[in-house]
Amino acid sequence: MNIPKELKYTKSDEWIRVEGTQGTMGISDYAQGQLSDIVYVEVLAKKGDTLAQGKPIASVESVKAASEVYIPAGGTITDVNAALATAPESINKDPYGEGWMVKFTLANPAELDSLMDSKTYEAYCAGRQ
Repeated sequence: MNIPKELKYTKSDEWIRVEGTQGTMGISDYAQGQLSDIVYVEVLAKKGDTLAQGKPIASVESVKAASEVYIPAGGTITDVNAALATAPESINKDPYGEGWMVKFTLANPAELDSLMDSKTYEAYCAGRQ
């Protein structure tokens, strides 16, 4: 299981990479592994939308299940990965790279304190298996 150290994680298996006041997010390697082959991704948020922490941002469907994806910290959407509509499998292949879902400007960076670091998230995932 790939859990990059520089990212923060949620209990619902989203990740966030923070650079200054900008966040990039998607679903973790653990999540894509549990879902199996992802066949459909619908990003519900649009550029310019402002969402509160924990609000639904996308829906992901796989051959095993459908799952909602939630924004790990509140903010205003600055970019949406439109490529996921035609290549949802990029989440399986590269969840932390090509499989990103949205980029956004953080509304309240202090919300990041409620997220897990890589070590805590790894232990959290291990406890669910």
